[in-house]
Amino acid sequence: MADVFIAGDLLWYPVEGNNKIRQAPDVIVALGRPKGKRGSYKQWLEENIAPQVVFEILSPGNRHLEMFKKLLFYQRYGVQEYYIYDPDRIELTGFVRSGEWLEPIEELNGWVSPLLGIRFELTENNLEIYRSDGRKFPFAVP
Repeated sequence: MADVFIAGDLLWYPVEGNNKIRQAPDVIVALGRPKGKRGSYKQWLEENIAPQVVFEILSPGNRHLEMFKKLLFYQRYGVQEYYIYDPDRIELTGFVRSGEWLEPIEELNGWVSPLLGIRFELTENNLEIYRSDGRKFPFAVP
């Protein structure tokens, strides 16, 4: 797909005129949006297209309440797939939209993202991500 916007640690504002409603996911993927530099992702300027896929990487400072609030935000504002990776525990948690809700994905080892076509493999030491053609991305998430 030619029009895919991917960004890291970029503020996402889903509601025009309310800069208090915002989130800064570790990574967002917005299908159908052109590549290019942005100071923030203002959804109303992006044909009202919400990022469809969000990734969060846990750090020691993350709190359960904070992550729960993020889940509710992503659910409310239209995210289709939400992944949380804990590099200390080598655990991947994921949610996929089913109607109005983000439902937990029961088994993520071997899971293929419906929107991105990438496959997640958890090994003893890290998370490996494979392209739709089966080639491994040339990096490993620590």
